[in-house]
Amino acid sequence: MARSSSRTANAESSGDIRKRAGDINRILRKTYPQAETALVFGNPFELLIATILSAQSTDVQVNKITLELFRHYPDPASMAKADPGHLEGLIHSTGFFRQKAKNLINCSGELVERFDGKIPRDMDDLVSLPGVGRKTAHCVRGGAMGLPAITVDTHFKRLAGRLALSFESKPDKIEHDIATLLPKKYWTQFSHAIILHGRRVCGARKPRCTGCPLLNKCPHGSPEDRQIRSS
Repeated sequence: MARSSSRTANAESSGDIRKRAGDINRILRKTYPQAETALVFGNPFELLIATILSAQSTDVQVNKITLELFRHYPDPASMAKADPGHLEGLIHSTGFFRQKAKNLINCSGELVERFDGKIPRDMDDLVSLPGVGRKTAHCVRGGAMGLPAITVDTHFKRLAGRLALSFESKPDKIEHDIATLLPKKYWTQFSHAIILHGRRVCGARKPRCTGCPLLNKCPHGSPEDRQIRSS
């Protein structure tokens, strides 16, 4: 963690951090008013499957193969009966295709057996499915069901630290920190916007601080960056 971030964390009260989080949220909402998941889907099942496939892959790569995938397997009943070899061939380019194919078949089977082929809305039910962790569950709940969701992916984790909103390393603890800073009604939009900001501006290797709309709220940027921004 950058030293400037640590100093800010020590100097700020919980109320100060909450106020800054609210300011960051307002800026992100204004900057990315239409932010949403980059995965292309038509229903909750498709988003669930696409999100499972996105692990150790990219949304762009997943979007390239899902149209053909859902042409063959449009629902849990058909995917539960999929031939593993054929399914592996369709998803090969997303990486870890054997384990992913196994998860997709088993997850679909449990959806049929336990939930009558429907995607459960309850978090505990979702994470009980093969291949589904909290990130995937939040993505589906927020992106396809309109429920409050904090989706902690690699971009979210990086920016939460850089913005000194959380100094935790585990996604569930980061999720908890953000949940205490923002009202539930903003969680999903905040997640989509901060992930988009991480892709477009605040990259892992070379964050573009001088062009960042969050610069004056970010302890990671240098004083020189802020001077340029405010001039």
